[in-house]
Amino acid sequence: MTTISNLGVGSGLDLNSLLDQLTQSEQAPLQAIQDQESSYQTKLSAYGQLKNALTAFQSAAGKLGQPDFFNVTKISSSSTDVLSATSTTGAAPGTYSVNVTALAQAQSLVGAGQAKEDAAIGTGSIHIDFGTISGGTLDTDSTSATYGKYTGATFAAKDGSTGVDINIDSTHDTLEGVRDAINAANAGVTATILNDGSGSPYRLVLTSNDTGQANSMRISVTGDSTGALAGLVANDPAGTQNMEQTVAARDAKLSVNNIDIQSASNNVSAIQGLSLSLSQTGTSVVSVQRDNTAIQDGIQAFVTAYNSLQSTATSLSAFDPTAAQGQQAAPLTGDGVLRNIQTQLRSALNMPEGGGQDAFTMLSDVGVSFQNDGTLSLDTTKLSSAMNSNMAGVAALFSNSDGKTGYGNEISSLVDNMTGTNGELSSATDGINSTLKDLSAQYDSTQTTINDTIANYRQEFTQLDTIMAQMKNTSTYLTQQFGAMSSSG
Repeated sequence: MTTISNLGVGSGLDLNSLLDQLTQSEQAPLQAIQDQESSYQTKLSAYGQLKNALTAFQSAAGKLGQPDFFNVTKISSSSTDVLSATSTTGAAPGTYSVNVTALAQAQSLVGAGQAKEDAAIGTGSIHIDFGTISGGTLDTDSTSATYGKYTGATFAAKDGSTGVDINIDSTHDTLEGVRDAINAANAGVTATILNDGSGSPYRLVLTSNDTGQANSMRISVTGDSTGALAGLVANDPAGTQNMEQTVAARDAKLSVNNIDIQSASNNVSAIQGLSLSLSQTGTSVVSVQRDNTAIQDGIQAFVTAYNSLQSTATSLSAFDPTAAQGQQAAPLTGDGVLRNIQTQLRSALNMPEGGGQDAFTMLSDVGVSFQNDGTLSLDTTKLSSAMNSNMAGVAALFSNSDGKTGYGNEISSLVDNMTGTNGELSSATDGINSTLKDLSAQYDSTQTTINDTIANYRQEFTQLDTIMAQMKNTSTYLTQQFGAMSSSG
């Protein structure tokens, strides 16, 4: 039986070209499906752009829906080298005269000099308490043999504090080892080694991690058979002191409007809603003022976000009669979902807010008004006048502690309803995705049918080629036979 490896070989016909033409014709429905998919994808993308613009507008509105936004303040310090001031929450406008007479500082103790950092000292257990040193006299004469030590002082540990134990074993019995063991214990103390350049230059320095007079150290040693470890670090302000106090623990002292204040830290929260960060002694005037500029910027951002939304909507729904056929309409031209969203937003912005006597009820009361083209504009002069005369009214127009009333809260809630799971925009998007899924299945089914049809064509053409080849072979054979008969006759 004749075998055909290439279409047209047996028949001499251009069956490959014919099969290509048939394939192209059969695939026409696929292009129609792809055109539909492309149209729906374009619309889906347009809905995505609309949602992004709505979300941006919602964000600007939500910011205005928070009552605290209208209490925002700006804070200044007349002497920033003395202190800086920042807002925490609820800072009331006012002026505060601050006089810093002392900064808080952390206690620092220095041990006797050692010849080597890695020479063995001894083992034992170091116990560190924190508390307050009271009374007595501190020797501040650096040439004195008792420099940095107290006479007649008492030590009172912090209430409830049991101190920290630090074990010094044979792996930590050097100056370096003691330093490392103290630091690893997280005992509230930082240990370092200082080289003072003398014959025995290496000195252990212990510094409390926290400032304030209640963070002075009392250090005792037990289990020290040689006494060397105790000789290095044992220090009781009310008893034996083997270390020198080079920096005393101290509270910050200041006055605010002539009221004396004491703080264990240089970060002081004596004024409600303010945090003062002290840098040096001296005076400074701290001023707290309502930040009208920030409030105006927030309302301007609300206006700008709405106008951006309108611009997006206009672009997505435009119609250009001068454009080529099929390109005149934008993705959402005549779209009911977009039209309904625009109507709801404009209606909400035109709806008066409730309020008592002297309350603002319309956006136009604070300088926000609609223009002929459907956008919003802000009259900053009118807004400034409203803020200066009735800031509470401006705040109430946009916000409320109930999280529901005020333009800011209402717009935010409205956009939630539009873009939420059951919102009209989400429903429209879900509908398109469902249609795209159906079109994809339809494409696959149509493609399968086309493949089967082309396979049948190929089979029929192959059979035609085979028959034609057989006929040619038979014709050749007969021609040869007739020729042979004629020659023999």
